[in-house]
This record gives sequence, C-alpha cells and structure tokens, in this order.
Amino acid sequence: MDNNTLMLFAGIGALLALASLIGFVLKRRSGDAENPVIDNLNARINAWWVMVAVIGIAFWLGHTAVVILFYLVSFFALREFMTLAPTRRSDYPALAAAFYFVLPMQYLLVGIGWYGLFAIFIPVYIFLLLPILASLGGDTTRYLERAAKVQWGLMIAVFCVSHVPALLTLEIAGFEGRNLLLIAWLVMVVQLSDVLQYVCGKLAGKRKIAPNLSPSKTVEGFVGGIALATLIGAALFWITPFTFWQAALIALALNLLGFFGGLVMSAIKRDRGVKDWGHMIEGHGGMLDRLDSVCFAAPIFFHTLRYWWG
Repeated sequence: MDNNTLMLFAGIGALLALASLIGFVLKRRSGDAENPVIDNLNARINAWWVMVAVIGIAFWLGHTAVVILFYLVSFFALREFMTLAPTRRSDYPALAAAFYFVLPMQYLLVGIGWYGLFAIFIPVYIFLLLPILASLGGDTTRYLERAAKVQWGLMIAVFCVSHVPALLTLEIAGFEGRNLLLIAWLVMVVQLSDVLQYVCGKLAGKRKIAPNLSPSKTVEGFVGGIALATLIGAALFWITPFTFWQAALIALALNLLGFFGGLVMSAIKRDRGVKDWGHMIEGHGGMLDRLDSVCFAAPIFFHTLRYWWG
C-alpha cells in the first residue's frame, strides 16, 4: 500500500475510534436500561472494525489477496441468496455449476484480467447454460421461477460483486499502482451513504419513503445521507483520478444506485418473508445486507472508469 492508502486507513481508524467512544459514552449514560438503538449502533461499529481490518490485511497482501477476499464474499452472498430461494432436487446440477464452476471461473478471469470474457461470461454464456442444466431433470414445476432464481443470484452475488476487484485490472494514465484506492473509495462512499442514511433517518426521519419495502428508510434519511456521502466522496477526490466535481457527480450517481439497489434487495427479502439475509455480521444481518448497495454501484463504477479514464 502507498502512503495515500495508509493515510486513508489511518483516517478510517480514527473515525471508528471516535464512533466507538461515542457508543461507549451513550451506553454508559443509558445505565442498566436496555436500549436496542444503542446496542445495535455498538454492534455495527464493532462489526465495522472487523470488516475494515480484513480489507486492510487484503490490501496489504496485494492483488491476489483482494481477489480471494471478494471471492469469499461472493461465495457467502450466493449461499445466503440460494438459502432463501426455493429449490427442488432437479435444481442441483445448476446449483452445483453455480458454486463449483461459475463462481471460481469468474474470479479466475478477474484475477488474470481477461476483461473480454469476465464481462460476458455470466450474462451471456451462463445465462444460457443454467436453464439447460435445470431442464435436464425434467421437472417443470415452477421451472421459470427456479431458473430465474439461480441466474439472478449469480448476477447479484457474483457478477456484480466481482467488479470490485476488477477495478485492479484497469490501466489509468497517471494513476498506475494505486487502483486499490479506487476500491477503497467505492466501498467507503457507498457504505457511508448507507450509514448516514440510517443516522439521518434516526435523528430527523419522519416521512417513510418506501414503507412496504423498507420501513426504516425515510425521505429525510435519504436526502441527508446521500448529500453527506456525496460531499465526503468529493472531498476524497485526492485519492482518485477525478477532479472535485467529477468525484461529486460520480459519488452522487453511486449513492443513488446504492439506494435503489437496497430497495430491490429489500423487495426480495419481503417476498421471502425475512428481515435480513442472514446473521453472519452482528448488527448488520447477512453478507448481502451489507452488499446490496455495492452490488448495484460496482459495475457502473467499473465501466464508467474504463470508458472515460481507462
């Protein structure tokens, strides 16, 4: 990692330390009384310490470690998605192909930087292959729903997420050797948008923006969180190849995509009758609960960079 990356992680550590201090003070003031909001806040902060540490170690180890990290992220996300989706015995060939062939192959293509294939491998070749595998068992019960479920899970949990480590494959003039900062900027801006929408909603939220999909999201939280995260993204332009205003516009677009991605994933959860995708990350739910916004933002960010800067 270069000095900019180290400075960035030092700043993140300072912010988390401040957040931990605030959480500690709030907990002390509440005394022995249970306060679900404060407990959830502290659980989220503790989980963020772990996630930042894991990402920091992967960054320190280099390109291969980052690809492996996101491979594991995709694996757990895909498992959560498939666990909540209905399956039948005849789906096993398609599921086996998804976990043991498509997932590792996609990240192998990303790892070696074969853009021409990893960009179309899942949306073209696998899109056609999986329905064939699902049809081999001869089971037509809810066939279209079952085939779409596997394809949708691969698109969200594997194809979209794989565009995060794919940022390492971009060649940007004047930005050589600093692509890790692009990953850090993307994840930080989109995740801060989620956090700030949550905080602004708790502090000033009154009007629900999508009560049937996500009752906790409010108009005030949406506007405040996205505005603040966009300002932070613009302020961090120095770690990107963008100017201040370019960083602001891109951060705004990514935050909007992240918000609507969260609504889409919430709609799927409501359809399945669950609140969270899982319980892997304390205070956050499952892996997909933390990835919903990144899933929708990462491919757009990657292709925008590749087209205009790559």
